[in-house]
Amino acid sequence: MDTSKHVFQLHGVNAAEQPILRKKLRRKEMMGFFTECPPTVIAIEACGASHHWARSLTALGHEVRLIPRSS
Repeated sequence: MDTSKHVFQLHGVNAAEQPILRKKLRRKEMMGFFTECPPTVIAIEACGASHHWARSLTALGHEVRLIPRSS
């Protein structure tokens, strides 16, 4: 999950690493989307807001992994 100020870009892959999800969501749509999803692993680039999102998504039953920022 790529976070920004107003728009979030989601990219999902299956166990074979084939793309199965490409979705752009606004901030207000995020929790509704992940509430409906079955528990999954979510990778978020570490930034100031990532800990907030990690706590919120973990509370919904998802496994969140913070990854270092790419250069």
